[in-house]
Amino acid sequence: MRIFAWFRVLFLSAYTLGPGLIYAADAYPSKPIRIVVGFPASGISDNLARALAVAMSRQLGQQVYIDNKPGAGTTIAADNVAKSPADGYTLFMQDLTSHAINASLYSKLPFDSINDFTPLTLVAVTPLVMVVTPASGIYNVKDLISRAKAKPGALNYGSSGIGTILHLAGELFKQRTGVDLGHIPYKGATAATMAMIGGEVQVTFATMPTAVSLLQGGKIRAIAVTQTKRAAALPDVPTMEEAGVRDYNVALYNGVLAPAGLAPNLQARLRDEIIKAMQSPDVKKFYQTVSADAITSTPEQLAAHMRAEIRKYAELVKASGARAE
Repeated sequence: MRIFAWFRVLFLSAYTLGPGLIYAADAYPSKPIRIVVGFPASGISDNLARALAVAMSRQLGQQVYIDNKPGAGTTIAADNVAKSPADGYTLFMQDLTSHAINASLYSKLPFDSINDFTPLTLVAVTPLVMVVTPASGIYNVKDLISRAKAKPGALNYGSSGIGTILHLAGELFKQRTGVDLGHIPYKGATAATMAMIGGEVQVTFATMPTAVSLLQGGKIRAIAVTQTKRAAALPDVPTMEEAGVRDYNVALYNGVLAPAGLAPNLQARLRDEIIKAMQSPDVKKFYQTVSADAITSTPEQLAAHMRAEIRKYAELVKASGARAE
């Protein structure tokens, strides 16, 4: 509820702008700008996009709104953006799923993950957290590996579904450690975490907001974060590398794209506005509340990051045997 109250205050402030900040009708932007999100409202990508939209609305003197288009693993949203006019009025809050994973998970997509989009900038990176229950008797990653190797196949990890980042995070862990963990998919990250708390599985990977909330309630134990640096919200939890798992780095990321063919002047203008919004105290503070690191990049850096992530997850998708049609 606090998150939505925060949004309400900022949206109201966005519409009390002085007339001097409103652009002329023939100048950009002369109508509302939409940011398409491939997930339902209230998810982390949606919340990050809404905070960005509020700040951009305030800057531009024009409404920037969220258009949620969930379904088909974010491919509906990505396809909608790819086929939209490249006029600066449609943006996409892309993420790890929409571009890195889906490029290999689907045998055929209705769009090209790289060439059908204009990159603007990265905006956020968020780790996952490997968690167990206090009753499990597992206190760290070393304990988990020892127990899994002592009884191959006896331990299971839960995920948010076949081919999702939680599934692939588990597959990478198995590759890097040589342990035999069973995989049980659930309908969403929260369902997987609740199944672990209920004893159906022994371990899972939780998103940061879920992990922080449950840790405060004493319902779970965090044993590692999945990126290469410790999370500010969980400074006492080691990284996988620190826990002894080499070459392990899984982080959710978000960037902003536009349809391919966006004019260079609009690409530069939109990137500048997004970066300005990301540097605002309100956005920085909100990103911190959901344990996301606010970042920015050049369009070239975002494009290179997307290509590298596509290559990385292609290997994991192939190794996992996951397919989606």
